[in-house]
Amino acid sequence: MNKKTVRDIDVEGRRVLLRVDFNVPIDGETGRITDDRRIREALPTIEYLLGQRSRVIIASALGRPMGRVVPGLSLRPVAEKLSQLLGQPVVMAADSVGPEVEETAAALEPGSTLMLENLRFHAAEEANEEAHARQLAALADVFALDAFGSAHREHASTSGISRCLPAVAGFLVEKEMTYLGKAVSDPDHPYAVISGGAKISDKLPMLRTMLDVADRILIGGGMANTFLKAEGFDVQQSLVEGEMVAQASEIMEIAAAARKQLLLPVDVVVADRFDRNASYQTVSVKDVPPGALIVDVGEKTVEVFTRVLRDCRQVVWNGPLGVIEFPQAAHGSHQVAYALSRMNEATTILGGGETAMIAEQLNIGDRFTHVSTGGGASLEILSGATLPAIEALLDRTVTV
Repeated sequence: MNKKTVRDIDVEGRRVLLRVDFNVPIDGETGRITDDRRIREALPTIEYLLGQRSRVIIASALGRPMGRVVPGLSLRPVAEKLSQLLGQPVVMAADSVGPEVEETAAALEPGSTLMLENLRFHAAEEANEEAHARQLAALADVFALDAFGSAHREHASTSGISRCLPAVAGFLVEKEMTYLGKAVSDPDHPYAVISGGAKISDKLPMLRTMLDVADRILIGGGMANTFLKAEGFDVQQSLVEGEMVAQASEIMEIAAAARKQLLLPVDVVVADRFDRNASYQTVSVKDVPPGALIVDVGEKTVEVFTRVLRDCRQVVWNGPLGVIEFPQAAHGSHQVAYALSRMNEATTILGGGETAMIAEQLNIGDRFTHVSTGGGASLEILSGATLPAIEALLDRTVTV
């Protein structure tokens, strides 16, 4: 990554507004954070800044309050959790902008931390209004971006503020860009990409990019139905993007011409209706019963996929292979996750979102080389795109 990080500038004693992605799940009844991974991922940057005696001002969004103050979406529980993890108090601000917050930020002691209230309580945040970005900038001397999961969005607190303050990356953003960037520009071979999720339209740019750089592409999830349809299989009532069938055919033709392996399911789990209590069975892709819905890859497909992955030196996985909300339709994803977790000699990268959720549910997240914190952002990088909030940061060649 050619962007400056917090290591590359003087932050000692300075007010650093650190944009993080603490959009964590909170139990509505108990107020307890049920998964603190995103908070823990930001700790290296926060602890570094505190070690430099910086005055750290944490900014994050939570949920979708749509520009209104929603008490249930307050970041106060997050501030309390962060305080526990740091082993020191975290001051909670009443708002994210305004004179009162500016006074609180100005009074912050070196080596201490302030948590701003939910950024999305202001509609101007997602609208990326310049005046709002300037209000945020008034709180600090330096801006640091560590919210990789929001880096593909042009909001006041991601890209807008970078026009107002010297802007650098945190260590999480640096790590994400290092692993995901290499997966596009300089991967190890043999290199396999596993692509799942519901829609081929969401993954089309990534698939086109990976046709150039990967050796093997394994396709599952709802998007596999569109490929199967293009191959002439009758997928009955399964999710299919009819307008993408021609695109799927084109991708398979390009892969064949380039002598790339593109693997589709050979058997699938089907249900008689979209319900966790439905009746399930495993069938060949040639024999999907009338009225059935494909909800997962079958056991033979898992065997084929894991065999193809075995000698790979790098694997990137983005998107589940089935409807992981239903236990009966999560087996394929779980088996592939376990197989990847045992590939100790390979670089294994999970692309965030539901893919990362699979690893967390199985408690094997630490067995992968890298688990991304941003589903949409990681997909953009794997598609060969740039992220606006990261592009707005200072280049290493710029002197501050």
